[in-house]
Amino acid sequence: MQNPVDILKKYWGYDSFRPMQEDIVRTALEGRDVLAILPTGGGKSVCFQVPGLMRDGIAIVVTPLIALMKDQVQNLNDRGIRALCINAGMNRREVDNALNNALYGDFKFLYVSPERLGTQLFKSYVQEMNVSFIVVDEAHCISQWGYDFRPDYLQIGKLREMVDAPVIALTATATPEVAEDIMTRLGFKDKCLLKSGFERPNLSYIVRHCEDKLGQLLNICNSVEGTGIVYVRSRKKTEELAAYLTANGISASFYNAGLGPDARSARQEDWKSDKIRVMVCTNAFGMGIDKPDVRFVVHFDVPDSPEAYFQEAGRGGRDGKRSFAVLLWNSSDTKRLRQLATVSFPSLEYIEDIYHKVHIFYDIPYESGVGRQLKFNLEEFCSRFKLQRSSAYYAIIYLERTGHWTFSEDVDISTKVQIIVDRNDLYDIEFPDPKMAYILDVLMRKYTGLFSYPVPVDEDYVAQMTGVTVPMLRQLLYKLSLEHVIRYVPCDHATVIFLHHDRLREKNVNLDPARYAMLKDASLGRMQKMIDYVSEEDTCRSAYLLEYFGQTESADCGTCDICRSSRKSIKENAAKSDDMAAEIVRYINEELQGSYTLDDVACRFGSPSSDPAQAYLTILRTLIDQGLVSAPERV
Repeated sequence: MQNPVDILKKYWGYDSFRPMQEDIVRTALEGRDVLAILPTGGGKSVCFQVPGLMRDGIAIVVTPLIALMKDQVQNLNDRGIRALCINAGMNRREVDNALNNALYGDFKFLYVSPERLGTQLFKSYVQEMNVSFIVVDEAHCISQWGYDFRPDYLQIGKLREMVDAPVIALTATATPEVAEDIMTRLGFKDKCLLKSGFERPNLSYIVRHCEDKLGQLLNICNSVEGTGIVYVRSRKKTEELAAYLTANGISASFYNAGLGPDARSARQEDWKSDKIRVMVCTNAFGMGIDKPDVRFVVHFDVPDSPEAYFQEAGRGGRDGKRSFAVLLWNSSDTKRLRQLATVSFPSLEYIEDIYHKVHIFYDIPYESGVGRQLKFNLEEFCSRFKLQRSSAYYAIIYLERTGHWTFSEDVDISTKVQIIVDRNDLYDIEFPDPKMAYILDVLMRKYTGLFSYPVPVDEDYVAQMTGVTVPMLRQLLYKLSLEHVIRYVPCDHATVIFLHHDRLREKNVNLDPARYAMLKDASLGRMQKMIDYVSEEDTCRSAYLLEYFGQTESADCGTCDICRSSRKSIKENAAKSDDMAAEIVRYINEELQGSYTLDDVACRFGSPSSDPAQAYLTILRTLIDQGLVSAPERV
């Protein structure tokens, strides 16, 4: 077996691991299950990629982040490491091909989105694979105590029953309670938790209570050089703040999930290459983006949880140089957080109503719909039923948490085709372009069900078989739809709902009231921790966050706003003490000629029981010890 450092050097060019990385790698290579908790930017991917390269077989990597999945696969392939992925947006044929390659090809890593784990197709392949490791990225998603629980992650426990391979679980944000739950749910044979210190010595946490947030934001951008990120809650506000900064001479752009994939990719690249200095964004931005020289991260709105804040703020200063995590807040923020508790947990009756409205939206009757993939537009849905957007969104999320469907944002959707004319009539149609007939012939020979429902098709395959380019194929499919020969659903990048079962009848929708109550209480607790964080006036910001994640023995950082304020106060008090000492010396030696009693000092500087008097008496003792004044006379 090669040395892990040799693998690191060969593929990544580093001579040594970061703190904790090598311990995690060696524990995994011993064949032990391990949960690794590393802060954002701590290099989690290396912790499973190095051991994955050192063992025979293929490592299965479960991750919910499709964009990050694609980036990692591309990065591995660029390094000469064979990797592939299957995710929510791929059709059955694409998944079948990928799994076939994973089984028979010389691949080292198979990235899988969690909803794929429970499919019969995946199960049939994985039992034949030589699996080196089961890697669980964003492992906090498996814990119902976590802030981002995803029911599809529970399938990993079943995967362990089929595959005898050690588990490497990784997360940046897990409280002690969540960490224990992760290891239990993943069926650790013996519980092994390796946790790096969460301290970020170069990251200064600053909290500012202010009514003029715009002015503060502009001041930060003008005062701190380098690249920055500004997090806000709403898509609309990303545009407004980016426009405001641009109007005030700051190079800024915005990023949110409402942008198309090309626009998002272009803006992300412009920011990474420093063409854009400040990115104003929702939490859709930043996951998997390893830009080391971010000098400031500003939260214009207070996040819902310490986990979200710690992860987003941690995107600053990954190069080890001084950076600032600034949170701006006022009374409106704490009021909004308390209101959010109500909005994010609508009544169970409302949630059941949303369940049926989603099915009605797609004309899905009772006892049908299982396995359907629904391209979902929340704005259109809310507009049709006159719903409040955020309440409907959180109802949909809760229905995912109770296993009724999977709600996936930013999914690549395959092209779909359905032939809508009778099969016998099809041969009598005169097409304006002969290639149309060739395309239909290829489709009918390749795919079944074309006359019954829209079928996902592989554009590259159809284009190759008909001798046209993919853009030309799309034009021809569009023309066929204009001729009312086919129903054509172009490929897209959208939000998708995957139905896990047939539509249930009213009153039969299991919403698990006990889980509802538990999740609501946990959410309220996290929100209160954020309110306490911004309201805190005595505890070091870093120490507060570290204690939340179970690191109770932490020294004050010395650089947050509270530590700086405390240090300033000490200096001011020291200056006041010097002034006090000079005044006492002058009073005793000049006015009293060196002969005095304690009552003389008390009468001059206040009641002996008052704080100022006690301070003067303490200074007096020091002056006597130093011989600068004589001892008082005894009365």
